[in-house]
Amino acid sequence: MAHSPGDGRNALKAAVLTVSDAGSRGQREDTAGPAAVVLIEGAGFEVAETALLPDEPDRVAAQLRAWADEQAVDLVLTVGGTGLSPRDRTPQATAAVIDYRAEGFEQAMRAAGLDSTPMAMLSRAVAGVRGSTLIINLPGSERGARENLEAVLPALAHAVEQLRDGGGH
Repeated sequence: MAHSPGDGRNALKAAVLTVSDAGSRGQREDTAGPAAVVLIEGAGFEVAETALLPDEPDRVAAQLRAWADEQAVDLVLTVGGTGLSPRDRTPQATAAVIDYRAEGFEQAMRAAGLDSTPMAMLSRAVAGVRGSTLIINLPGSERGARENLEAVLPALAHAVEQLRDGGGH
């Protein structure tokens, strides 16, 4: 049976993790994480939890595992830590916990970003699946997070329903 987003008891559950050293120290306001929450809720997802962590791969990986394994969240969005800086290690943390990649999401996000700025080619964002949870990395800027999420939003509910149903059509 298909689950419609936002239908209450079968609502698709999401979590949003902002990864930012400055944000975790209170030196920078996170606007990208809240923007992602608004967009995903507008698409019918229930945001079960949000968190803000420093760019520490072990802590990021532990949070991703907890949301996927213990809380059975359908979708996890990370925001930040996807660039080329040595401290940008969200893609490594994500790659360490996923079972397999979902490259179509990565390609769609980079293509959409390139429509706005050539800097989008610097993104190392990863998308993949752990168990039945889809995990997608978004950029840390509010504009980048919005553009990337808007690029993949039309496919998200279908993707997570496929994961929930074990690959059913």
